[in-house]
Amino acid sequence: MNNPKKLSEAKEGEVVTVSKITGSSAIKQRLMDMGIVRGSEIRIVRYAPLNDPMHIIVKGYSLAIRVSEANMIEIK
Repeated sequence: MNNPKKLSEAKEGEVVTVSKITGSSAIKQRLMDMGIVRGSEIRIVRYAPLNDPMHIIVKGYSLAIRVSEANMIEIK
């Protein structure tokens, strides 16, 4: 079975769909509270100069999340 792609691997300008959120329940809940839930479309706007954090748009909201958090989000 192939490894699922992570949000942290997405390129700038790409639009992806969330398939699963992994990680501890506290971080998982925080991401879900921000609107990052299964089936959500996320557009990757850009990465910061040192590639952390990343700027995304989800459900019309502009967010900055750490790459370590993005690594917990599986996409398709």
